[in-house]
Amino acid sequence: MAITITDPEDERLHDYVRLTDVALRRRLEPEHGLFIAESEKVIRRALAAGYTPRSYLMAPRWLTDLADLVEDAEVQGIPVFTGEHEVIESLTGFHLHRGALASMERLPLRPVADVVSAARRIMVLEDIVDHTNVGAIFRSAAALGVDAVLITPRCADPLYRRAIRVSMGTVFQVPWTRIDPWPGSVEMLRELGFEVAALALSEDSMALDEYAVVAPDRVALVLGTEGDGLSRRTLHTVDRVVRIPMAGGVDSLNVAAAAAVAAWTLRVERSGSQRTVRA
Repeated sequence: MAITITDPEDERLHDYVRLTDVALRRRLEPEHGLFIAESEKVIRRALAAGYTPRSYLMAPRWLTDLADLVEDAEVQGIPVFTGEHEVIESLTGFHLHRGALASMERLPLRPVADVVSAARRIMVLEDIVDHTNVGAIFRSAAALGVDAVLITPRCADPLYRRAIRVSMGTVFQVPWTRIDPWPGSVEMLRELGFEVAALALSEDSMALDEYAVVAPDRVALVLGTEGDGLSRRTLHTVDRVVRIPMAGGVDSLNVAAAAAVAAWTLRVERSGSQRTVRA
């Protein structure tokens, strides 16, 4: 049976306090091994990916709309909290217009070699700090056939609520892990069979569509942080630098848009057991 809440200070709701405080949540969620999934679609994708809920928080009408999840939670002894919108908003800091939240247990991060073992196209996100961009990149990666995503130590958390929401839950679909140290692990990617290509503007860069024609079977594409782009050290370490040709006086794209263009251009078609690189 759902537990009706009337007091936003209820200690049982600690997982959901001040979800809009990014700095606080960056520390609290990984430290306590949790993340917050928002909306029915995202929650269901997280469950399908093997994540375990700690509790649910939802407005009353969603007790009916998500009746199967509520029933499963009751069987498993997982608390389901419900309350009026005003109480939930006071607790979380925002209006819960997507109906439901779930506090989920994080899974241990897998080793890089395990995550990329069967991959042909992967992306490395270097110090991308905006959760919206991280979420958008994961959504493009899922849609356009990127096999895995690696994130550097200072990159934003893909399991932060906003990143998950923007990705539409595809952070649970695309295999990912952290790669550390960076760029010291470029050599490890080479040893795993990848050519490491950086997407950046430089005089010696190669047009992305031209690179797609000659790209090897396994490519790790490195994308840089907003504003500053890739570090000089990274650019001096990678095997190749590629660029998206620009027109109209525009010098570059937002990193999430660039990731989508690059994923499409370097996509590998999979037809049965046959795989071919599309130029």
